[in-house]
Formats: sequence, C-alpha cells, structure tokens
Amino acid sequence: MIEVYTGAGKGKTTAAIGLAVRALGAGLRVYIMQFMKSLAYSEQKILQGFSPQLALHTTGKPFFIAKEGMLPDEERAAWGDDVVVFPAGEPPADYLRLMREGFSKAAEAVRSGDWDVVILDEINVALFFGLVSRGEVEALLDALPSGCEIVLTGRNAPDWLLSRADLITEMKEVRHYYAKGVAARRGIEN
Repeated sequence: MIEVYTGAGKGKTTAAIGLAVRALGAGLRVYIMQFMKSLAYSEQKILQGFSPQLALHTTGKPFFIAKEGMLPDEERAAWGDDVVVFPAGEPPADYLRLMREGFSKAAEAVRSGDWDVVILDEINVALFFGLVSRGEVEALLDALPSGCEIVLTGRNAPDWLLSRADLITEMKEVRHYYAKGVAARRGIEN
C-alpha cells in the first residue's frame, strides 16, 4: 500500500514513526529516510537503537530552505541564518546533491526487497522544492515490491501522488502555539 501523510498540521512525522514502532512490534523490518533533516531530532536517538530491524538515514543540512517570496520579510528575518532562500527552480546545488544522494539510497533500499515498511519522511516537501523529481518518485512507486508498505510524508503532497495513494491522512492545523511565539520544544517537536 501507498500511504501519504500531508497537510499543514503537526503530526505527519509523528504518525509515520508511530507506524514504524507498530511495525517493529509485529516483527517487520522498517527503513526510514528523512529528507531535509539532519540528526538533530530526539526520536532519532531511540530509533537508531532498533537496528538492524530498523534503518534510519537522514539527508539534509541543519537549516531550512525556502523559495523567494515564500516567507514574509519579518519571518525571514526571524529565521536569520537558519534559512536559505533561493530563486524558484534554482535550489542550492549542494542541497540538491544531498537530496538526490538520499533518494538514490532510499530507492536502493526499496528495490532490495529487504524492508517491509519504507518511510520517506518529508519527501513531499522535497518534491515541492524541486529537490526530487516526480519521475524519480513515480519510478520508485512502480518498482515497489509486493508486500512493501511505503509512507510518504510532508506538506504539499502533489495531486499526482494523492491519486496513487491507497491511504491519505491530512493533518489540519486548528491551533498551534507557534502563533504565540512558542519555539520548538525538545521531546515534542524536536
């Protein structure tokens, strides 16, 4: 099955990790590639302890990226050096290389048939920014071994992906304490 967790609300990665834990409890093998992330999140410490039943890889840098015009000046200033802004269609070459290498590694894992559940965390965001191509993802979905569950997370899941999905969960933000200026909290968002 192809599962997509998308939407503007909190919880997409959290839901995917919950599925990973459930799969591990059932004796399944889980592969996770986290796009646009570094090893800076609390859950990664725990997940790495499940090896070899779970493989966790990340590809990205410890900063966010945004297309020009996406962030209001005030928000862009608040991010400071933690965000790299690029012209639409021209992502930073080094970031693009990292995403392509990560996707290639994930595609190898899928095609190997060694994993029962494959989670491509934040792949929808990588697609949105043009860091991974539709063709690459569609080829991967076409090559999905039978019996392999794949989960694709991140905001802005494209319509073509949604049309292929067997399950779609959209996280909707109703209220978030970020609006009150509360930063990411260790163990909750980070």
